[in-house]
Amino acid sequence: MTTMDYATYIAGLPRVIAGAGTVFRDARGRILLVEPNYRDTWILPGGTVESDTGESPRQAARRETAEEIGLDVELGALLAVDWVRGKERPPLVSYLFDGGVLDEAQLAAIRLQEEELLSWRLVHWDEAETMVSAGMRLRIRAALDALDTGRGPAELEDGLPPQGAAQRSTSG
Repeated sequence: MTTMDYATYIAGLPRVIAGAGTVFRDARGRILLVEPNYRDTWILPGGTVESDTGESPRQAARRETAEEIGLDVELGALLAVDWVRGKERPPLVSYLFDGGVLDEAQLAAIRLQEEELLSWRLVHWDEAETMVSAGMRLRIRAALDALDTGRGPAELEDGLPPQGAAQRSTSG
């Protein structure tokens, strides 16, 4: 394949958006959610992976967390990966990382990025699930289950385990 053929091939490949977020908790087990000014539901701190800079999903989650809430925290394990099909946008791959348990000093140091966020709250799961979108609810639940069980990251498609994933993980 010539250089020109390869460039044409690459240009014709489908595009995928990548996003990364962080699951923070406090000592009481509450989840940190932020209220963006550009949608009706609450979300986790995070945002788009800037692939043009060579940024990885982990780097994006850390950068976005620092930008959005002023905390630069070393992230823990990958908790969930979700392939989200798009109807009016390219597909999205969403990565959720463990931000750990924030102490009182870290919570007091939170400073919102006012260009994008209105507020933040710590909420128990039963309240959080009423505040976030359906897709975010499924992703966060899978991430919390991964934390609880220690079984590693959840593989999701549109928020749910893909067909056959449970059988593959228990039979191999």
